Amino acid sequence: MRYISTRGNAPALNFEDVLLAGLASDGGLYVPENLPRFTQEEIASWAGLPYHELAFRVMRPFVEGSISDTDFKQILEETYGTFAHSAIAPLRQLNANEWVMELFHGPTLAFKDFALQLLGRLLDHILLKRDERVVIIGATSGDTGSAAIEGCRRCENVDIFILHPHQRVSEVQRRQMTTILGENIHNIAIEGNFDDCQEMVKASFADQSFLKGTRLVAVNSINWARIMAQIVYYFHAALQLGAPARSVAFSVPTGNFGDIFAGYLARNMGLPVSQLVVATNRNDILHRFMSGNQYFKETLHASLSPSMDIMVSSNFERLLFDLHGRNGVALAELMSTFKATGKLSVEEDRWVEARKLFDSLAVSDEDTCATIADVFKRTGEVLDPHTAIGVKAARECRRNLSTPMVVLGTAHPVKFPDAVEKAGIGKALELPAHLSDLFQREERCTVLPNAIEAVQAFVAQHGNRGKPL
Repeated sequence: MRYISTRGNAPALNFEDVLLAGLASDGGLYVPENLPRFTQEEIASWAGLPYHELAFRVMRPFVEGSISDTDFKQILEETYGTFAHSAIAPLRQLNANEWVMELFHGPTLAFKDFALQLLGRLLDHILLKRDERVVIIGATSGDTGSAAIEGCRRCENVDIFILHPHQRVSEVQRRQMTTILGENIHNIAIEGNFDDCQEMVKASFADQSFLKGTRLVAVNSINWARIMAQIVYYFHAALQLGAPARSVAFSVPTGNFGDIFAGYLARNMGLPVSQLVVATNRNDILHRFMSGNQYFKETLHASLSPSMDIMVSSNFERLLFDLHGRNGVALAELMSTFKATGKLSVEEDRWVEARKLFDSLAVSDEDTCATIADVFKRTGEVLDPHTAIGVKAARECRRNLSTPMVVLGTAHPVKFPDAVEKAGIGKALELPAHLSDLFQREERCTVLPNAIEAVQAFVAQHGNRGKPL
């Protein structure tokens, strides 16, 4: 399998090099040169497989030539052996033909564990083989940071620096990052918003001279391995509900477009997906594009669903690449225009093509709380605010009541007590046993100004397990 850049001016790489590269040298994102496609018979034969075995079949084409089948099977079994529920991603029914796929049974109680528990093990495997040390710099709006730290904390050849917006993540989210202590773990609170953090990460990849020769690796969803891992649970859910003999629809809470792009890829790989609903909050750049072909920056607003408080969706470029016939030159011009003006639109026929599969809805905090309250009243289930947005969008945008609708349950509600409290359901939430002492644990974090020079100086000073790079 070879991977190419969305902007068409970077060398094609194999999986091993793509894993370590993150962002392409031309500023683009790596995508498979040719997407594998499975027959309906193949997909049907996977019904009833344990999750790690299904993951092997779905992801094997992406790593072929870089990781042996034996090693990859072992990595996957270890990855999903850390999850608290034996079904890994169980489905819970809310209504007639409406389901929530619970993606929060991993170590950090969020869907990011599916990819980042795998990513840490892949890095360990490849870096050990190469006898190489790397630096990870990641930006998080809440959940990626803890999942990345948890996934990479034991990696012998990794120093990890996670940026989060100061005082803009929930206390549980913050503590899940800052209470994991280790010489190779560094939490940085930036006096800015998530987009500021994300821009610093991108700029650091563009010019890595501050690292003095050490390689920089991405853990954000720009890293192809994260998208790859998320494809699997679309197949998992659809098979539970009768695919490939019937099609399935999905509603996906998303800010950076990575999770829903994985569903788009699953469809292009042969899974019968009839509809993908982009569910977002008042920071609605994706909804503005899907509903009106207008993709432009606006003021970022804090909300009860902080993991989607994102102004610019990094992975959206991967969809735009396909909408432009995988023409890297055309895509590079479009992204250059966006960088200069802060806005873009595509030709009408390309937008119409996207709308054949995608619908969208932006959900207010008030409607988020109302949905949490309604679902609890009718089912006894407590939703986190992101999942509640997914449920609201699914119900508003659903095209066909006879098609199963699966909402991606992206996080455990205990991570967002403010939203649950505002919903007024009167139910106390308790942390799972492995996190029961979270509020008593020591925290370690450094607050830095919203300046890339300060961040890069900190990384250079504290990399290599405390020895300056």
